[in-house]
Amino acid sequence: MSDKISIFVPGRLCLFGEHSDWAGLQRVINSEIIPGLAIVTGIEQGIYATVEKSEKFIMLNESEELKNNWVNFECPMQAAELRKTAAEGGYFSYVAGVASYVNENYHVGGLKVTVTKMDLPIKSGLSSSAAICVLVARAFNLIYRLNLNTIGEMTVAFKGEQRTMSRCGRLDQACAFGTNPVCMTFDGDEISVERLVIKEPLYWVFANLAASKDTVKILSDLNKCYPFAYSETEKNVHEALGINNRSIIERAKDFMRNGQAEDLGRLMTGAQEIFDTKVAPASPEELKAPKLHSVLNDETVKELTFGGKGVGSQGDGSVQFLAKDTETQQKLVSYLENMGLIAYPFTIKPRHRVHKAVIPVAGFGTRLYPATRSIKKEFMPIIDKDGLVKPVILILLEQLYDSGIDEICLIVGDSSDIDAYKRYFSAPLLDEHLSKLPTIMKDYENKIMDIGKILTFRIQNEKKGFGHAVFQSRDFCADEAAILLLGDTIYHSNSAKTCSMQLIEAYEQYDIPLVSIHKIPAEQVVNYGILHGTWEDKKETMLKVSCFSEKPSTTYAEDFLGVTGKDKEKSYYAVFGQYILTPDVFNELELSLASEGGNEKNGEYGLTGAYSALIEKTGIAGVVLDGQMYDMGNVYAYRNAMQNF
Repeated sequence: MSDKISIFVPGRLCLFGEHSDWAGLQRVINSEIIPGLAIVTGIEQGIYATVEKSEKFIMLNESEELKNNWVNFECPMQAAELRKTAAEGGYFSYVAGVASYVNENYHVGGLKVTVTKMDLPIKSGLSSSAAICVLVARAFNLIYRLNLNTIGEMTVAFKGEQRTMSRCGRLDQACAFGTNPVCMTFDGDEISVERLVIKEPLYWVFANLAASKDTVKILSDLNKCYPFAYSETEKNVHEALGINNRSIIERAKDFMRNGQAEDLGRLMTGAQEIFDTKVAPASPEELKAPKLHSVLNDETVKELTFGGKGVGSQGDGSVQFLAKDTETQQKLVSYLENMGLIAYPFTIKPRHRVHKAVIPVAGFGTRLYPATRSIKKEFMPIIDKDGLVKPVILILLEQLYDSGIDEICLIVGDSSDIDAYKRYFSAPLLDEHLSKLPTIMKDYENKIMDIGKILTFRIQNEKKGFGHAVFQSRDFCADEAAILLLGDTIYHSNSAKTCSMQLIEAYEQYDIPLVSIHKIPAEQVVNYGILHGTWEDKKETMLKVSCFSEKPSTTYAEDFLGVTGKDKEKSYYAVFGQYILTPDVFNELELSLASEGGNEKNGEYGLTGAYSALIEKTGIAGVVLDGQMYDMGNVYAYRNAMQNF
């Protein structure tokens, strides 16, 4: 862990489901209330800071945006002093509230936070207060290794902000998930989060209406409708924030998933109409919102957009629109600014499907000698699930091909290896040989030739380890993500989706470097790279990684690397042999290879160091795949695979 860490936390925009977070909380009293649902996204604007340990709690500013409205803050790391500041109000009350909560519940020292840039508008319905609270919670988590997952950081931020005069809802802290759109469910005290996959770009514009609203009054009026509905107005509010909202959220998820921007825009307009009809009468003074509706009904605005609606607690605070494309997005921003509003564009971008793969196969296979005198280890035969005897590499390549991969880079040792691959995957069988095959095998021969068409090669001239081999594919991967497989390992999936497809789909949701993992007994940790962290989901399939240790001792693993599950028992998770490579991984490999020594060990460079360096930069996650791996790298493993694969 470095002495200083850089952190970015964006603002957040509630696209659908405003007010449903606190309404869903009322289920602890009235179980007939439908759980709250909201679609929230981080935006492009946010808060950038560096954080480091300190004896006190200190907030400093180096950003140009805040230099005229900032006075440095310093407070002893004592709960009473911090609570006092939190109760006094003002911008620093939020960070003091979080610091006081952390101080009382965790064993930590102080923190020095230096804001380096802040382009997030304040008081615009974008939760700037929640963003700074999440930033401080994340800073304590990283600096003092508190092992909180993302929802844990959100909870600390929320508890801290509750110590101020603010009464924010639970969806405000969704900025903890970065710029990814998420669907949040609020079921009493329970919160669950689903990351959404977007098929096509969505061109949003939000604007500060430069008017006024009383959020406290809005929340007070609407809260009077809960937990039980008696009057017609109260029943309408329950219906709008309950069954109507659930229908809107489900349709919105489908439209975003399928790239139906026009339908999504119409849904925004429809959601606003329901809010105006059923919710606004409960707080008529504030939710009449004349300026909001004037902008929503402007004919020029309608021409440039698919639809629009209010933001946050609604009222004359902020407005959001779904523009038709990049051109209309910019025109809308200019038009709104000419109306005297403060407008910002942001684009929700799709997660690009991984379509490239890398497999290092440059090793000599010495542990399978003497067979490897005449045959490369990845060409050793094994009986596949379909009953065909195949080279190990063909099984790997076929699984990638079936997962939608259309470009595969093999890292080989020299040009003779390339010749061997071309003979197998590109040279057709002799007519006499082909004629003796049954029809089904002739079709399979065509598949082998098709796989050969998507192969490309890079040569690892010097054998400097796994990380060095992977680095040879940098130009092949370019600026795209790619899936990395081991050349001497085969994988069996327990579901209809290959292990590769499971990992690719996880990347589409999380958009960070991924490592596939599986549970192993404690006595086997000395043979693997072991990851430690906290679970991001209730199913315990996505691990937010806090450290990565290469072949640790059993004692060290038992003391520091056990992952606590929902059963309160500790388990140990090792690399499963599949990774998602991103440009950031290659950047770290380059730094390692360029530095004297780097992460070199016995003349070789590993991959573990690159992923470890990204833990505090981009974050990495471990994904538990539904399948088994079979190592083929030594005689005992090969025999096991022959018997059990």
